[in-house]
Amino acid sequence: MTIDKHGNKWRVRQMVDGQTYCITLDHKPSKVEAMALLSDRIKKAPQAPVDMTFKMACDAYFDMKANILSEKTLAEYMGTARRLPAPFCERRLTTITYIDVQKLANDLSARLNPKTVENYINFVMAVLKAQDIDIKKPKLPQRIKSTPYIPTDEDLKAVMSEITGTEHEVPIMLCCFGLRRSEVCALTLADLNGDTLTINKAMVKDKDNNWVIKTTKTTESTRTVVIPSELADMIRAKGYIYKYNPDNIYKALQRAQDRAGVHRFRLHDLRHFFASYLHLKGFPDKQIQEMGGWKTDHVMKAVYQHAMELDKAKAKAASDIGSLFDD
Repeated sequence: MTIDKHGNKWRVRQMVDGQTYCITLDHKPSKVEAMALLSDRIKKAPQAPVDMTFKMACDAYFDMKANILSEKTLAEYMGTARRLPAPFCERRLTTITYIDVQKLANDLSARLNPKTVENYINFVMAVLKAQDIDIKKPKLPQRIKSTPYIPTDEDLKAVMSEITGTEHEVPIMLCCFGLRRSEVCALTLADLNGDTLTINKAMVKDKDNNWVIKTTKTTESTRTVVIPSELADMIRAKGYIYKYNPDNIYKALQRAQDRAGVHRFRLHDLRHFFASYLHLKGFPDKQIQEMGGWKTDHVMKAVYQHAMELDKAKAKAASDIGSLFDD
């Protein structure tokens, strides 16, 4: 048995009868704890594929990934497994072929959007691969390219005028500084030092649909964020940041948008605004990436910045070409 550290995780490994069993933990376990966990892991080891249905393979996959996947991701995967067609879930792994998976993709495409179909099939392929079932990935429907709506300065001002003085004012303002809703809801007064917030945890739903506090989405998400002194003072005066159901923030945002008569946008779109606004103000991409806690700059550059720049380019093109027809 070996116990070693990988990044900010601890890994316990042991080979039994030619099969390597592995457990990943957030802390360094004692030998007694490690042996007990491994013993439990070996008892729950997947059955041989010949005796296993796809549904059983899903359960084995969840058990294998329980200490690796985030609570949110695990809950999403379990939801995907529940929504797959029953006949496919009852198929024995050894009878599943490329044609079966392609037919599944085709049937799902009749009622789901291309991105969702891709997510379902990726999950199916991951479960099969975990049981050493090697099947070529099927052809998927073409994804529809979408550009997120970037709230304008006027949108934000109109919404904030409707939110001011409510319990949702502080969390929505914090989202404008690049924070995710999960990060905002996990914050406490202890995380505020002067005008600086320390972001090192997130509130997410676990596999049982309960709100729990976990580590941040990625290592890069752990960061500090400087906020205006007025906002910091407001938080200290309240004595807390937000203490209600996280879902209520989005509902309050929608109601405020409707009252203000502005284009509806998601709470997460405020992160889009944060990245795009700072980019247009001349902030270096690296600084924006670190302030927002993005793991890579791909999404930030390819989506957030591009969307706002494209809107400006379209407006300029319309003006320039339109001027050709002026008298």
